[in-house]
Order: sequence, then C-alpha cells, then structure tokens
Amino acid sequence: MPRPVTTLIRYPRSGRGPWPLIVFGHGFASTPHIYRRLLDAWAHAGYVVAAPIFPLGNADALGGPNRADLPNQPADMSFVITWLLSASASPTSPLHGLLDPTRIAVAGQSDGAMTAFATAYEQGFRDKRVDAAVILSGARLGAAATSFPHSPPLLAIQGTDDHVNAPGNATVLYRAVARPKFLLWLRRAGHLPPYTTPSRGLATVEHATIAFLDHYLGDRPLTELRDAADRYGDGSLAADP
Repeated sequence: MPRPVTTLIRYPRSGRGPWPLIVFGHGFASTPHIYRRLLDAWAHAGYVVAAPIFPLGNADALGGPNRADLPNQPADMSFVITWLLSASASPTSPLHGLLDPTRIAVAGQSDGAMTAFATAYEQGFRDKRVDAAVILSGARLGAAATSFPHSPPLLAIQGTDDHVNAPGNATVLYRAVARPKFLLWLRRAGHLPPYTTPSRGLATVEHATIAFLDHYLGDRPLTELRDAADRYGDGSLAADP
C-alpha cells in the first residue's frame, strides 16, 4: 500500500550549500507547524531541516491519528534521508548540492523523539548514516536492548514537570547510549511548551540544540553547549563528552 510521507523543508536563506541535514519528527496528533519557531531557528543557524508529516500519527490523519503506527515511523525518517540525499546528488534536481551527506542529525519531540531515538540507536530501526541525535521529551521505542555501545552523540532534553513523558525516561536514554552524551534538564518545564511556545525554555532549547549540532556536525567549541544551558537560568546539564 502506498505510504505518502509529505515533508516540509526549510533551508538557510543565506550562504551556499552543501549544508548539514536535520530530520525532525513531530509528536503524536500534531504536525510540524507547531514547532515552527524551533525549526526556523535551526534553518537560520545553517541547517536544512526536513520535517515529515507522519502518515497516520499526524493531527489530520484520515480517520484520526493512530498511535499503533509509531513503529513504522523510523522507516519514514530513513526514507526522507534517502530521498533528500538522492535529490541533492542529482544534477537535474532543484535540490542539487543542498546537502552534505556526511553531516546528518535526527531530532524529534515526544513520539517523534521516540522515532528519532530508534532511528539513531535501536536495532531493527537504526540508520547508520545518522551522525547525531536530539531527543526532546522522548523514550525508547523498542524494549529489547538496554544499552547501545556504538552510537552517535546524544543530546536529550527533558522538562522536570513533564506529566506526559515521565522524566525517568530521559535518564534511561542517557544511561543507555555511549559517550559523548548530554542530558539537559529544564526546571519546572512541561511536555510541549518548551519546544513550541516563546519563552525562556524555548530560547534555552534553541541555543543548546544549535550549540550541540554546531559541534558534532561542525567545528564550533563544545563549551557553547554549557553556556547555552546556563544562559537563561532554567537549565541543568549532565554531560559525558
């Protein structure tokens, strides 16, 4: 059966490619639109941002969102990576030269974070092209493995007052992956607002994620990640670089 994966693409307004790629997964019963401020910040920082609309998990899915489709979403992420890299490599494509195939990150929030984590780390879902992962209020998708010794760098971000994704899930992810890894706690933050609503929390998320990606997909110093966590006074960073 055909599985359309409509994908919204943002890219930097200045400079010339190739640029690094971030593939972002939205949460259950939502769309990428609600994260537009964060996605725009990444594009402004020099990243191509591809945000697939998951076929059955989005807010407008025919018949209503269906969370049972979640295990199929990592393949959607990998499909988007493959399609975009092919388009970037094709001289006849309007996307020719857009992407650097050696600098790819996955990111997501809530169920999209579970999708991204599985795509970056979990057996049966893992895409070895992924070079870094940003997990926003996420958890594991599968339950078989308890550790992932060969893994890309991780930045997990979690609100301490999140009543949808238990904060302990972030600790599980942080402990499961190999270094380098980082866990940014957002004090008194809930499940969705730090990633969608203009606030000190969103500003912290923007600066921390860009600092992390600029280091592991670029050449910026890692010290900027800790500076970003401290800038607004609402973040606490655990680090094992």
